Amino acid sequence: MDYDMLVIGSGPSGRRAAVQSAKLGKSVLVVDRGRRLGGVSVHTGTIPSKTLRETVLNLSGWRERGFYGRGYRVKQDISIGDLVERLHKTLDHEVEVLQHQFMRNAVKSVRATAKFLGPNKLSLTTDNGDYSEVGFANALIAVGTRPHRPRDVPFDKIRVFDSDEMLELDHLPRTLTVIGAGVIGVEYATIFSALDVPVTLVEPRNTILDFVDREIVDDFIHQMRDRGMTIRLGSTVKEIASKPDYAEVTLADGRTIRSEIVLYAAGRSGNLGTLGLDVVGIEADSRGRIKVDPQTFQTSAPNIYATGDVIGFPSLASTSMEQGRVAACHAFGVTLPPPPETFPYGIYAVPEISTVGQSEEQVRESGAAYEVGVARFRETSRGHIMGVNTGFLKLLFSVETRRLLGAHIVGEGATELIHIGQAVINLGGTVDFFVNNTFNYPTLAEAYKIAGLDAWNRMGRG
Repeated sequence: MDYDMLVIGSGPSGRRAAVQSAKLGKSVLVVDRGRRLGGVSVHTGTIPSKTLRETVLNLSGWRERGFYGRGYRVKQDISIGDLVERLHKTLDHEVEVLQHQFMRNAVKSVRATAKFLGPNKLSLTTDNGDYSEVGFANALIAVGTRPHRPRDVPFDKIRVFDSDEMLELDHLPRTLTVIGAGVIGVEYATIFSALDVPVTLVEPRNTILDFVDREIVDDFIHQMRDRGMTIRLGSTVKEIASKPDYAEVTLADGRTIRSEIVLYAAGRSGNLGTLGLDVVGIEADSRGRIKVDPQTFQTSAPNIYATGDVIGFPSLASTSMEQGRVAACHAFGVTLPPPPETFPYGIYAVPEISTVGQSEEQVRESGAAYEVGVARFRETSRGHIMGVNTGFLKLLFSVETRRLLGAHIVGEGATELIHIGQAVINLGGTVDFFVNNTFNYPTLAEAYKIAGLDAWNRMGRG
């Protein structure tokens, strides 16, 4: 075999699998057909959207509006150039770090399109037509996903865009309609709303973000509506039309929505392309997702693994990295301890949402007796200092064992704060941890103490 591990795709799970394999002393080749290393995460997904969000919050003065009013701005006239400048600097840095990481660990990489020729061989074709074949002992498919593009949606990059194309806007729209209130949809909708762009969010279901605690989602929807966003839940899209001066969305109930541009963000599909999975007996579903063993990430071909977004939920960069590491270790016989049952989920909307452990709905369905502790950020001194008027932390505790079952946050810093709850859950901590320990003051993390006391006052000393 030419390589012990051949990785197709250089996103979070691909790079982690490659480096882990190299750390084990194995020969590794990473194949990526993109212009630069990094995959979807670096170039069109995680890093770009989060960089865009941070730039918007900084230039718009969003975080200071609690003090200075909704009309406050750090930069009065924000252009698309302001957003793109920081984006390109960030992406260049991410690619440079990745290239250096591969170089340090003797991981080879090639820009080419891969196709399986058998269980231990695939072909590589470069953009200029050069063809070669390589053998491998193990392979990992980490090709990521692309936006789902139905044929009846008139994508033209003038009036109708997918989420990848939103990074190529040549100006800020005066109005925006977002179709699909999943994670990507709500992130882009709230980011542009923070720029004071009038946004309409359309979702065919009556609920959004069903994997998140309902009370958190209800507060999130309230905050979106409070700042002027229009939210159409239970609204099926009948037609999207691209006109010379505007885009028009017609709903099934006959209503129409006109805006300068439309973002269609209803789902994603696996980037399987011409991989030739049938040659190795691997099947994918209608959205291009590969079924794997949830413990080892092996496909139906035992020496071929799949990780990251291409295997479906949870489709997080954080979990994808760990999947890549686990797959590489399993391929080379390294035994790992079982992973923790819980992991944090972050939604980088405005405001942020982050959650770990069980939601209140899940605890209620289990039939276990529980208690809830809540802390509003405005109740903390740090919240007052920051001008934070919204957001809260919600903790769920077992009445019987007193252990923390779930932590849920909506508001400023949610994706950072959640790790305290994650650690306490995975280490079997109880409500007494929050009551008996001291937190830095003033901090938003002090909300854990407040929420813990809120629950403890009803639970008693136990």
